[in-house]
Amino acid sequence: MVVRRHRDSKLDELHGLRERARQGGGPERIDAQRRRGKLTARERIDLFLDEGSFQELDPFVEHRATDFGLADRRYLGDAVVTGYGKVDGRLVFVYAQDFTVLGGSLSEAVAQKICKAMDLAAAGGAPVVGLIDSGGARIQEGVDSLAGYGEIFLRNTRASGVVPQISVILGPAAGGATYSPALTDFIFMVSGIGQMYITGPDVIKAVTGEEVSHEDLGGAQSHAARSGVAHFSVATEHECLEQVRRLLGFLPSNNQQDPPAAAPPGEDAGEVDPELDRVLPQDPNQPYDVLEIIGRVVDLGDFMEVHHMWARNIVVGFARLGGRPVGIVAQQPQHLAGVLDINASTKAARFVRFCDAFNVPVVTFVDVPGFMPGTAQEYGGIIRHGAKLIYAYAEATVPKVSVLLRKAYGGAFIVMSSKMLRSDINYAWPTGEVAVMGAEGAVNVIHRSEIRAADDPAEVRDRRIEEYREQLMNPYVAAGRGLIDDVIEPAETRPKLLSALEMLANKREVLPPKKHGSIPL
Repeated sequence: MVVRRHRDSKLDELHGLRERARQGGGPERIDAQRRRGKLTARERIDLFLDEGSFQELDPFVEHRATDFGLADRRYLGDAVVTGYGKVDGRLVFVYAQDFTVLGGSLSEAVAQKICKAMDLAAAGGAPVVGLIDSGGARIQEGVDSLAGYGEIFLRNTRASGVVPQISVILGPAAGGATYSPALTDFIFMVSGIGQMYITGPDVIKAVTGEEVSHEDLGGAQSHAARSGVAHFSVATEHECLEQVRRLLGFLPSNNQQDPPAAAPPGEDAGEVDPELDRVLPQDPNQPYDVLEIIGRVVDLGDFMEVHHMWARNIVVGFARLGGRPVGIVAQQPQHLAGVLDINASTKAARFVRFCDAFNVPVVTFVDVPGFMPGTAQEYGGIIRHGAKLIYAYAEATVPKVSVLLRKAYGGAFIVMSSKMLRSDINYAWPTGEVAVMGAEGAVNVIHRSEIRAADDPAEVRDRRIEEYREQLMNPYVAAGRGLIDDVIEPAETRPKLLSALEMLANKREVLPPKKHGSIPL
């Protein structure tokens, strides 16, 4: 009887401690969190993971600092909830910073909990998702807190290209705390509550005199549309966490696996689509929406665009073809005519490298008039940034298939998954144009003297432009040299891509032995 009472008392003690850990900073702070329009750390985890799948790690860890009143402010689990669970039945590690405990600040103990979860994820080959809501370093712990950030940064770097890493900004992330998300593969931000900045508005005003609000400086809209730091800006926490689940559905758990295939669409999913024959405008200088083409080609029209608010002259994102995930890169003629500039080059290069790291084939739709001219681009380093995209495509060993829709002029033709950069299959529509430059510019150079001496310069110029287009600016010249594998009807784009990707499913390519290359960062 005594033994039974002892056992029962121990179980009661365990239940009490677990309940205390679940309370975080206590009911008052939980209420304050909700008044800010935010969910608690545990609510976020429950919303994100499959129901009942979460297994917590280190719920009894407490900080060990005693200075500045911390000895009397201990909370079980400290300011982060860590563990693992499943998303659509697949293993995922997660940590959620708890703002109700000392503002979610990072202590030595919090850092150790996060690092343990990251180590287990890397060893077990599973993605890591961080739910960020923290006031930053715990200043009462001084250098111990800073060292904790350093340990996290190290693990972010070592896990890069090994397991997918996703950061979800659901509150503040300031100062050095921003660099862990910046080291991860994708950043989601929730509008109105997500904040990221190195120095806050007060510091900026004191140093520069410039006044800026927290939202303008580090809000979701600013980072999704202006800085390019955030890949996704989402309206609510519920929608955001659902979109994180959606993204994970396109990705393998680690770099040793292939992306998860879904059941292919119905029997007619590989048929030709005559509507694609009418997508492009008759005037080659008129814009169109490349998303219409992507939507007609991929499975069920389902395309998850990444960075859709930043560098909008190029489109990147995930879709499926025949049930298999692919990465899509495409010029967007509706914005800056689809020209390549600094931001577009960086955006596409990073995306291609991610796809290559995680075995996701890359499909490229090309309609590029060249690189953006101007002193702002030259002084900003367009040469260096454009070289990133060359490097990314040339380095990638995953299946690479491209479709030339319309224009491919100058060096931009080479950059966009060309045969010279070891693209596997290169198709072109009959409207494809490959040239050093546009016909008008070329004629102005080649026939300058003839046009100047002509009685009717406009007539001569127009005639020479038409001749140039017929002789050089068509896909058959490039196809005749093997730089284009086939000229296809737009309507048959989907079945051609399905066939090419099926043929390339077992592609193996080995790069020269080296520690790593020196990408022009």
